[in-house]
Amino acid sequence: MRKVVTAKEGVIFDVELEESLLAENRKIALDNRETLKKHNITTVDVMGSIGSGKTSIIELFVEKLKDGKRVAVIEGDLTTTIDSDRIAKHGVEVIQINTGKECHLDANLVKGALEELNLNNLDIIFIENVGNLICPAEFPLGSEKRLVVISVTEGPYMVVKHPFIFMEADVVAINKIELAEPMDVNVSNLEKDVKKINPKAKVVRVSCKKKVGIDKVLSALGFA
Repeated sequence: MRKVVTAKEGVIFDVELEESLLAENRKIALDNRETLKKHNITTVDVMGSIGSGKTSIIELFVEKLKDGKRVAVIEGDLTTTIDSDRIAKHGVEVIQINTGKECHLDANLVKGALEELNLNNLDIIFIENVGNLICPAEFPLGSEKRLVVISVTEGPYMVVKHPFIFMEADVVAINKIELAEPMDVNVSNLEKDVKKINPKAKVVRVSCKKKVGIDKVLSALGFA
């Protein structure tokens, strides 16, 4: 026999998600948005789990955009600079944020990163959030767009199991589609799952390895 215990409001002890903290984050996020708008910078918060392909897709974005646009990347990770080192090889400015134990970026951390950039010399900023499908959804950063990268290697139920991160997504990239058949994952079903949660989200099939679908994601983000 299986029993399900559902967490109720006020029962879970989670100081991180206290409403006062969330409200303060939203305030700073709005300030970040105003700063970015003032400098006419388009910013994309790139979210997804570890191994979904966030860094890979940002690398491909940078390669396609850097000759015509002034691009910078803010990298979020717990402790390492592995991903920022990868991005830096493409010749764009990168700011590394190490969060320590925190499982997401917040607006205040991004505010600090923005202060390290010359915003007058930028057109686009990509922010790679910490690899997580839960916490980042609660913490807007001030970005204009939200991109969620998922992978068929995460299985057929990952969308329905983590609905909240898709609710505010502008674009969802389904990555590693070349592995859909061996992983026994129906990509069309993943697309339907996203649309049930967020009918307004644009869903694009991608293979970073084969460089398929990257232009479509950029177009969906408004970089056509």
